[in-house]
Parts: sequence; C-alpha cells; structure tokens
Amino acid sequence: MATRLFEGKGHASVYKKYRFSPPQEIQDLIFNYLGERLTKPYELAVDVGCGTGQSARILVPYFQKVIATDISEAQIEEAKTSDKGIPNLNYIASPAEICPVDDASVDLLTACAAVHWFNIETFLKEVDRILKPGGCLAFFTYTPSMEVHYKDRSEQMIKVFNEVQDILAQYQNEKVKHVKTGYKEIFEAIPYTDKKRIENIITKSPMSIGEILGLIQTFSMYQSYLKVEPEKAKELLATTEQRFLEIMGVTSLDTSVELCLHNVCVLASKPK
Repeated sequence: MATRLFEGKGHASVYKKYRFSPPQEIQDLIFNYLGERLTKPYELAVDVGCGTGQSARILVPYFQKVIATDISEAQIEEAKTSDKGIPNLNYIASPAEICPVDDASVDLLTACAAVHWFNIETFLKEVDRILKPGGCLAFFTYTPSMEVHYKDRSEQMIKVFNEVQDILAQYQNEKVKHVKTGYKEIFEAIPYTDKKRIENIITKSPMSIGEILGLIQTFSMYQSYLKVEPEKAKELLATTEQRFLEIMGVTSLDTSVELCLHNVCVLASKPK
C-alpha cells in the first residue's frame, strides 16, 4: 500500500500555501525530453500524488487535458478551490496505483516529490498500462540537502536549518530513503530501456523567512512530530524563527532569503 502522511485538512492547508511549483530547470528537462519522443499536440497528462496542484498547473498550457490525482481527499479539495477556472484541469481523489484513465491514453505522467510514497512495483505496472507507446514519465523531487542563504550569514543559516532537520529525522518515514539515494532504486525498477536519471540539479529560489518556516510545516516528519509532541513541535518553529531573525539582524518574517535545492529527475519513455 501507499504511505498516507498528507491526509489532514491542516496539513493540506499549509501544503497549499507553502509548497512551490517545480523549478523551471526541471520543467525544461521534462518538456524537452517529451518533445524528442512525441509530436504535438499533446492530448493527456496525468500528475500523480498531486497534493494541492503545484505540479499539475505547469502541465495545463501543454495538454488538451490534465488529470491530477491524490489519495488525500483534503489535498484534492484544497486544489479544487484554487483551480476552479481552469477548464482542462481535473482533480480526482484516487490512489496512485489505480489511475482513472484508459489503457494507452497518456502522453506524459508526472509525480513531484511523491513517487517514493507509492507501492513502486504496483504503480509502475499501472504507469505501463496507461502510457501511450512513446509516452513519457517524469519523477522528480528535491533532496533533504536544502540550504538557506542570506548575505554573508549563509553558513549560520544552513547550520540552523540542518539542526531542525536533525531533530525531525527521528520522525522521518523509511520511504524517504528513496529520496536520499536520488531515486536510484526507483530508476532501476522502471522496465524501459529509454530512461535516464539526472542528479544534483541545483535550483535557487527567493523566499521569505515566513515561507521557509511554512515549508518546514509541510514536511511529513514535522507533521508526525506535531501529532506526537505538539507543544515541542510548535516550540521548535518558534525557536527557529527567533534564531533566523537574530542571525540576519532583522525583525520581519517578510525578509527575503534564498532557498537552494538539490533536485533529482528520472525520465523514461515507453517503447513504441
């Protein structure tokens, strides 16, 4: 069975507010790969484990229809409230291993920071069922190697962020091992010969300190900590906020920093 750690309404709410869309570098890799294997117009894309829609929305301009699925009803409801006016985007509550589309109907299937939670063997069989000949899959995620940069205080900021991750590590699900190893096992399990795995794709994005603290709240391990030790979890956030502001010498959570991510992307194409 898939691992279900993103179910609650509160979690879905912070996920919607603080999770970000796939960086442009990842988007370019995906659409260049797809363009080398299929010709436009593209008919159908499926985004699996879509959460609140951040990775589904990037597909909308390229496809006649986009179906985005997630096992969490709360995540799907949050996504629907954001995207009511997008006619070619449809959100459906469904497990990753059972995709509500026809055989050989999908041009592109994506999963952003999600595939490691699935039952990999069952999921890949379903992917093979729904992809067209020549259709592509793209699995991508950022790794735990995150860095928060601010002027000449980056080393101190990174130290604080790493300490937060160390505290939360005891609440980390074992499936995060796939992220730590750069999706190697997932890549090897894909049955196609036309496939590649790109590691250490470094992306940098401006974020406020408030958004960094919000991002921490979206982590499954923080939500697990919050359930077990709610007061300690909240205290960790408050202490981290104070430490960041003191290091930066500022008082506003709107102060901008740079979030540096190390990403991995797995691409593959079903034989024609």
